Amino acid sequence: MSVFFISTDPPVFRGWIISIQRRGTSALLMIFVVMFFGIAAGAQAAPVTWQDNLGRTVTVNAPVKRAIIFSTYEMIPALGLWDQVVGVGRHAYRNDLMLAARPNIEREYRSAGSGMDVNIEAVLKARPDLVITWAIKPETVRFIEQRGLTVAAVHPESIEELHDAIRYHGKVFGRQARAEHVVSESKRLFGTIEKKIRSIPPDRRKRMLWLSSKPTIVAGGTGMYDDLLKAIGAVNPASAYHQRYLEVSMEKILVWNPDVIFIWGNAKYGVDDILKNPQWRHLRAVKTGQVFKAPLWSTLSPRAAAAALIMAAQVYPDRFGKATVEKELDVFYRRVFGIPYSSLQH
Repeated sequence: MSVFFISTDPPVFRGWIISIQRRGTSALLMIFVVMFFGIAAGAQAAPVTWQDNLGRTVTVNAPVKRAIIFSTYEMIPALGLWDQVVGVGRHAYRNDLMLAARPNIEREYRSAGSGMDVNIEAVLKARPDLVITWAIKPETVRFIEQRGLTVAAVHPESIEELHDAIRYHGKVFGRQARAEHVVSESKRLFGTIEKKIRSIPPDRRKRMLWLSSKPTIVAGGTGMYDDLLKAIGAVNPASAYHQRYLEVSMEKILVWNPDVIFIWGNAKYGVDDILKNPQWRHLRAVKTGQVFKAPLWSTLSPRAAAAALIMAAQVYPDRFGKATVEKELDVFYRRVFGIPYSSLQH
């Protein structure tokens, strides 16, 4: 057997040769194994640079061993990051997916507050290599950064940006192959939706309004929700406004007269608050009962694709059979999160 070693240090090379000559084949194999894993480890321990959603250039040595994740914690079960995370945002403790994947999460992982109200003492005590949080409060990002910590603001504003964010997590945590698998599954599910709706003519597509924290705050023509509406074949009447959200008058909503209304899953009001409000009674969506509350699922997560499938089935029920949707969701959850869809709290 012949093995060639390439070294920039000739004395070290000569030492290996002498060792091989004295100890024989077993020593040769041992040296080869040590070299192989040493090179692999060295290749992995490299800086990863990324421009976050605040336009900041963030560099961190990968793979990250100790992270606090405030915003994108659903990436943890998707990419298998449990051993590389030391803290999560407190909302993870009530998250159906996180509880299904890690029932004892509250006891196993410390809370550092949330991206809106960081517990900086807990963050500093955890000694994280990286903090991942939202981009909606730049002052919080600066506050953490001023304490000498590396912080990335991750808040994808489109499906493409979501896939980039998944890949970013894959790079910084050394899970690139897994991240590509998750992106592939997300694209597959969005592709399934597209196949079902592609034959719907433009003039037959439903006009859909996305309501936010208040019924008169709607999703405009930029951001994740507008992109999701496009992905499910709906038309956003507020897309002319190049804003993530905007507050509009009731008169404007009456002019738009949407066919379907979706309410943000975290909103404090529900379907009945719209259906039983006399101001809304003249809308086509109210007359036909096409008012829904979106799943209480994060769009900073691979399961944005699953939420899109559920919404598409509600907007175009004639194109999505219930049994087919349930099967697709189960396949997606098993492949991406390693749990059956039925394990969630519906």
